[in-house]
Amino acid sequence: MKNRKSIYIGEVVDLGLESVTLPNQQTLQLEVVRHPGGAAVVALDNNNQVCLLRQYRHAAGGWLWELPAGKIDSPESPQHTALRELQEEAGLIAKDWRMLGSFLSTPGFCDERIYLYLARKLTETGTDRHPHEVIEVHWIEFQQALEWVHKGEIVDGKTMLGLLMTEREIA
Repeated sequence: MKNRKSIYIGEVVDLGLESVTLPNQQTLQLEVVRHPGGAAVVALDNNNQVCLLRQYRHAAGGWLWELPAGKIDSPESPQHTALRELQEEAGLIAKDWRMLGSFLSTPGFCDERIYLYLARKLTETGTDRHPHEVIEVHWIEFQQALEWVHKGEIVDGKTMLGLLMTEREIA
């Protein structure tokens, strides 16, 4: 980008200052994080149980309930990312896939778009986690997981939205 000064480029993010002219004709510099995007998977078994990960997240201050998810590695598609992350983190492969939608995680300063998928017809396989991933795999009744969303026990945005979007798909 020609009006961008990179401050930091890492494995996950590219932070920079971007000179922009807004629709109101104001010109200013904005701190913008560029991110390749991610994919998350609502994996439902035949008993309507959902695969949730209890994952340690240093930046969030501890343990979170999350869907299997991860960063898109170029040049893979979002669905390929979803398939890969489901296997790596949860040890599952799925035969039935449905796109639920996508969303911008923090559009005030970041361009990360997360794609959400529903996966069914699951088969267990081995995991292939990275050293930084501290994960427990749990199977939770889908309705219980929705209650956790409404009670504030699940606070991860992609997980909340994925579960709520799945509710309409299986109703």
